[in-house]
Amino acid sequence: MTVLALDFETANERRDSACAVGLAWIADGRIVRRESHLIRPPEMRFAPGNIRVHGILPSNVVDAPDFAGAMAPYLDDLAGGLILAHNASFDIGVLRAGLARAGLPVPDLAYLCTVQVARRVFPAPEGCGLGKVARRLGIRFEHHDAGEDAYACAAIALAAMRETETPDVHRLAAAIGVPIARVAGGPPHPHRIPGAISGRALAAFSAAPAALSFAMRGSTGNRYDVVLEERAGGPQLRCTCRAGRFGMRCRHVKALEIGDISDLLSDNATDVALLARMLGARARVA
Repeated sequence: MTVLALDFETANERRDSACAVGLAWIADGRIVRRESHLIRPPEMRFAPGNIRVHGILPSNVVDAPDFAGAMAPYLDDLAGGLILAHNASFDIGVLRAGLARAGLPVPDLAYLCTVQVARRVFPAPEGCGLGKVARRLGIRFEHHDAGEDAYACAAIALAAMRETETPDVHRLAAAIGVPIARVAGGPPHPHRIPGAISGRALAAFSAAPAALSFAMRGSTGNRYDVVLEERAGGPQLRCTCRAGRFGMRCRHVKALEIGDISDLLSDNATDVALLARMLGARARVA
């Protein structure tokens, strides 16, 4: 089975706004291939915060292929293999959203999150973000370049295999008790009209304030709790950190809003993906 690491950069907060992709293939205990490409997103709307992270400008992608064109050579490997991603809920979400926006069928996917792998094999009080783990392991790369990030993700998986003396990624996952996640695909469907929310999403959203809470690691290793609460203007995230107590959108809240689980301490990464989808749906309605 093909094993490859995947990383996306996005133009804005939407999962279907990929502007770059990186991939790195693993075979025989080493990285055997690397690819990276710019992508022209469906809407040329680049958020300043995203540009500050990855440095990609609209002018850089104006002549780049769209999502379908950029990803076409790799879909067989992605559909038939095991995908590695650091904070996998984000990258798998971008892949699925990009395919759906392009009107392409979304394949069944199997993936392993290397954030979860690193927490089991290379735990540290500072957390297991990609840059932090790579620094601890001596992996040199240019962070937030999609190709470089995919390489670092693959290198972390290989380091974990060596540390646990497991011969491949599947047996690594079994040895450390991190299950390989699987998501079912589906046929192509028309792009949803902005603002439209399914009844299922609305039902989940209405129940969410009483159910969704997250434990997050602070920059000094402290634990903070983030809870989705019902407010006058609609459900909002509230954090127990100092900034959150003063009513500010702290970095823990901002991370959860985009599906970033790098500093998640609680064992509910799937709830983070649900939260990001629901908040995105609410934003489109507003």
